[in-house]
Amino acid sequence: MIDQQRLWDDEVAQAYDTPGEGMFADDVLGPTVATLAELAGGGAAVEFAVGTGRVAIPLHEAGVPVTGIELSHAMIARLREKVGEDEIPVVQGDMATSSVGEGFTLAYLVFNTISNLLTQDEQIECFHNAARHLVPGGRFVVELWVPQLRALAPGHAGTVEVSRPGYLLVDTVDTLTQRLTSHHVRFGPEIADGREARIGRSPHRYIWPSELDLMARLAGFALESRWAGWRREEFTGESTGHVSVYRLTG
Repeated sequence: MIDQQRLWDDEVAQAYDTPGEGMFADDVLGPTVATLAELAGGGAAVEFAVGTGRVAIPLHEAGVPVTGIELSHAMIARLREKVGEDEIPVVQGDMATSSVGEGFTLAYLVFNTISNLLTQDEQIECFHNAARHLVPGGRFVVELWVPQLRALAPGHAGTVEVSRPGYLLVDTVDTLTQRLTSHHVRFGPEIADGREARIGRSPHRYIWPSELDLMARLAGFALESRWAGWRREEFTGESTGHVSVYRLTG
């Protein structure tokens, strides 16, 4: 059993935000927020795994009422340093089972977060949970990477995804269980506790796009759109990620 509270602890929460850089860069957040605001259609949104509010805060500022579900106490505490409960209410709990009510026009999961649910059953239940929150015709948006198993060399179960000064990311893959573990190795002057390096690991269960679509159908959704990114680029066989929009048909 993976202790998710330990994975997403105070240290991770305090280091999570990178204002103006990476996934916090304006050219990443801008299209994300604009697309979600349009898909909300004037209604309210619920974010599964709201984290520190990377998307929820600017979406709220764009005029969309946002409520969050978040498992990590530490991530909620970091969010509360930025906005109050009256602005973005949050329920502490599992995104596959926890509820913040009904009547939403949009539910969304960004930045591969559905893969933090480590079994197929949990991932399917997440779709059912989204359906319980939405009005008929409401949308569930999932941002997810496409597994790049072609990058695995014969006989090897891992790839180096990032290599830069002070940081190394190595992903190891179990193709039988669809488990991927990211190994984050940080080294150099920024390691302040005297160690030569620090390593952190995060487990995931990867999902093929076609498998994701079947999960959606089991919960009463139909695929409305799929893009290669938030700027609505065409999704092709070479795309490394996708934004999938599902509409509740029931």
